[in-house]
Amino acid sequence: MKAIRRFTVRPVLPEPLRPLSDLARNLRWSWHAETRDLFQSVDPERWAVSDGDPVRLLGSVSPARLAELAEDRRFLRRLTAVSDDLADYVTGERWYQAQSGELPAAVAYFSPEFGITAALPQYSGGLGILAGDHLKAASDLGVPLIGVGLLYRHGYFRQSLSRDGWQQEHYPVLDPNELPLTLVEEPDGTPAQVQLALPGGRQLHARIWLAQVGRVPLLMLDSDVEENDLGERGVTDRLYGGGSEHRLLQEMLLGIGGVRAVRTYCRLTGHPAPEVFHTNEGHAGFLGLERIAELSDQGLDFDPALEAVRAGTVFTTHTPVPAGIDRFDRELVAHHFGPDAELPRIDVERILRLGMETYPGGEPNLFNMAVMGLRLGQRANGVSLLHGNVSREMFSGLWPGFDPAEVPITSVTNGVHAPTWVAPEVFRLGVRQIGAQRTEDALTVGGSDRWDAVGDIPDQDIWELRRSLREQLVDEVRRRLRASWRQRGAGTAELGWIDDVLDPDVLTIGFARRVPSYKRLTLMLRDRDRLMDLLLHPEHPIQIVVAGKAHPADDGGKRLVQELVRFADDPRVRHRIVFLPDYGMAMAQKLYPGCDIWLNNPLRPLEACGTSGMKAALNGCLNLSVLDGWWDEWFQPDFGWSIPTADGAGTDPERRDDIEAGALYDLLEQRVAPRFYERGRHGLPDRWIEMVRQTLTLLGPKVLAGRMVREYVERLYTPAAHAHRAMDPDSARELAAWKTRVRSAWHDVTVDHVETSAHMPTAELGTTLALRVRVGLGELGPDDVEVQAVSGRVDQEDRITDAATVPLKPAGGPDTENRWLYEGPLALDRTGPYGYTIRILPTHRHLASSAELGLVAVPSEETGEGGGVLMR
Repeated sequence: MKAIRRFTVRPVLPEPLRPLSDLARNLRWSWHAETRDLFQSVDPERWAVSDGDPVRLLGSVSPARLAELAEDRRFLRRLTAVSDDLADYVTGERWYQAQSGELPAAVAYFSPEFGITAALPQYSGGLGILAGDHLKAASDLGVPLIGVGLLYRHGYFRQSLSRDGWQQEHYPVLDPNELPLTLVEEPDGTPAQVQLALPGGRQLHARIWLAQVGRVPLLMLDSDVEENDLGERGVTDRLYGGGSEHRLLQEMLLGIGGVRAVRTYCRLTGHPAPEVFHTNEGHAGFLGLERIAELSDQGLDFDPALEAVRAGTVFTTHTPVPAGIDRFDRELVAHHFGPDAELPRIDVERILRLGMETYPGGEPNLFNMAVMGLRLGQRANGVSLLHGNVSREMFSGLWPGFDPAEVPITSVTNGVHAPTWVAPEVFRLGVRQIGAQRTEDALTVGGSDRWDAVGDIPDQDIWELRRSLREQLVDEVRRRLRASWRQRGAGTAELGWIDDVLDPDVLTIGFARRVPSYKRLTLMLRDRDRLMDLLLHPEHPIQIVVAGKAHPADDGGKRLVQELVRFADDPRVRHRIVFLPDYGMAMAQKLYPGCDIWLNNPLRPLEACGTSGMKAALNGCLNLSVLDGWWDEWFQPDFGWSIPTADGAGTDPERRDDIEAGALYDLLEQRVAPRFYERGRHGLPDRWIEMVRQTLTLLGPKVLAGRMVREYVERLYTPAAHAHRAMDPDSARELAAWKTRVRSAWHDVTVDHVETSAHMPTAELGTTLALRVRVGLGELGPDDVEVQAVSGRVDQEDRITDAATVPLKPAGGPDTENRWLYEGPLALDRTGPYGYTIRILPTHRHLASSAELGLVAVPSEETGEGGGVLMR
């Protein structure tokens, strides 16, 4: 029979065990080994059945066992020690508190998904795992972050396979009361709520759940409440589900409702109000509108409020392709804002202008969430050096007249949270070498360029560690594979072969990620005979573990999964290649450490960063990857291999895949596998072990989320906080008025005449030329602009590359037509074809970049030599 109503019965813990409840409700246990060990000792069998979830464990332990533990002095001493350690972790001074300078009082970090732990399944892939690692690293560093997201009652789907290998989706219902969450309540005990106004006088209500991530509170909004009608209750049903309106409502709740949730949380707890708002991808972009509305209610007009909001906003883009950005029809957005809906006091046209693609090549009727994020954020970044370049190209239409290199989008390369992803065995090896505290500091705070202590670990220890981790992976794969085949309908008698799947002494390759087409799950199948030869090689065999989910609406991705599964089902190779369904955090934590090689073969440059290879590297796994994302930035032959790319303009996709697959097979056959099996004098693969050592020594410190969050604090959060403080209402009004004045007068700004002291087509290195430039400023003055000489090497088409800029200074006052003479030196500091030009940019003390307004004046063709090449 089926229950008509469901509720959760919580255990009553004996008084001495009460700290267990606090430990279970702080997700630090997900990356703190001592806390997990404590919970495991409560009841090892139930701990395994609960998949390592302390809340589920405590809900299932018998009262008799709890009474027994309440009398167990040894257990109570361990409980006190772990509880005291958490209290010290949460309240003590950490890296952030030791910094000098005026750092932000708090930062609000918004993301549509967060991957903290498998016990809280609110993530689909890399974006969510990155957001979870960002929160954990911020907690370890003591950064006063507040996370903001949605609570999806079905999370992301669970994946299984049909008998013929087709992906099946399941959406288990998540009860927040059974998750490591706490309901945020008002002082009278009623649930705290936020509301959004919907068209037609309706309201969208949402409760606020709190997930405590170490020191960092994560606020999660839940629309499945009784006050909502059925349609509104389903707004937070699934991650990335539903049609356009459904997604729009999710993103309005995340952005607008999220700001209201932050205000509520700060009011109830006394947490400092955020000075900086960080939008992790465009999904949360509406947060800027809510903050504009707040300032409008305090008496600021729209334009000054926009400037005040921009000053304290950081926007991170994660996609290298326009198709990866959420875009909505103009009419749909207009329907949900204005007098009869949300933010009624803001003119709908002003809202629409923030997101419309009003630039060459844009779709004029589409509202683009990333474009709005860039227009609402004074600081923006991509997530690797290469992705920063791609983003500047992709969004250059927003800054007309500027070379892509000058588009104000920087980059902070992603990192991963080492305590989450480093296997306990690897951590223990570090502790043996340098002690527990130094190991913990190295993995969380970072700060060094090299981990030289790895050089002192004996080869034998490294090799035994790698084999032990590989053996654990083999056991895990067999367990999961058996469960998968049972789901596919196989009987026990059919599954004896699984006992021989994989071999702990064979070179093991991992490939696990989402399955969009650009990640090329099936590139390895391009030449099946060749792959089969590699798998079954008599002397240098390889084995491959594959996992990944296709989006439920992506039948193309599902066909790729099926193609891989059918190959892996072949009795000739099924002991050497496996596909594991339902890829998630729990599987990943076994997969990364157990593999010898992490394979990544996306279409370059479509991988914005890709962090799975970083997690593998922290466990001594070597990377074999296309030079994309982070690998393009940090690859060295000392610790991995690069797959050559065939990305010439004339290469069609089929031929490109053939060439790159061939290069992959060649690398595996000729270089990777032979090195793994090659033995030195002491029977060990010396050269392989040296590559593992170099991976840990040189890559380890770079790939840390602690390094990433420190960069955000130093390069983005702190400047944004300073800009926020400087943008008081009077300053915001002044900046908005200045921008209006400059934009309206810019058409009269001109470079009229350029002359130089040089009259020859050649000059010697080290020569300094005197430049004299006459410019027209119209209604503007020298305080409004900067006149620059831009110089550098020139290519065959006279385009300046590797440019350097020198500001010129006004000489005297204006003439009767408000034309000004500017002068300055130009040093010829490099040889070869050389050129310069002159440009005029707006300048103001509150601009974060001279390109911020997208305005620039350059010489016309008739101006003279200033527009072309000077020296050859």
